[in-house]
Formats: sequence, C-alpha cells, structure tokens
Amino acid sequence: MLLGALAPTVWLTLLGFAVTGLGLANLFPVAIARAGALTGPSGVAAASTLGYGGMLLGPPAIGFLADWLSLPAALTTVAALAAVAAVVAYATRNAAHPGVG
Repeated sequence: MLLGALAPTVWLTLLGFAVTGLGLANLFPVAIARAGALTGPSGVAAASTLGYGGMLLGPPAIGFLADWLSLPAALTTVAALAAVAAVVAYATRNAAHPGVG
C-alpha cells in the first residue's frame, strides 16, 4: 500500500495496488472462518458486520482524508492501520488456545 501511495510513477503505483490486492484478498474469508471456528454463528455475524462495514465506510473515509490532507497521506494512513491490525493479530494469535504455538 505504501508503494501505491508514494510511488513516483504510474506503473509503480499500479504495481503497489496490485500487490496490496493480492495480499489482502484472502483475509476476509480467513477472518470469517476463524470467527466461526472460535465463536460459532455469532462470531461469523460480528466479523461479517465489521468487514462489510469497513468496506462501506472505508472509501468515504479515505476520500475525506484525501480532501483534508492529500491522497498519498490518506493512503499512507490505510497502510498504517493495516500495520496496526497485523500487530494486533500477531499479538492475539493464540488467545483462544493459550500455551499453543
């Protein structure tokens, strides 16, 4: 995402977004499956609501940030939030099964 946000050429920008899409495309189904495995149908409902809510609210939020700051700054914010999500996921990866892994 950072390459897509900060690249100096169009081709590097497209490459950055393509790699971001390939990297993130599998996260939603994996998150739904994990939520279902851990908490059952209520977890699937919560994860789906959060996921689809993010898909609904994310683009307008990026647009507002781009209007207030700039598009590269708005997309860098997305990359930073993805990094925070990765750290949280790593830190909680064995929360349901303490002592494993």
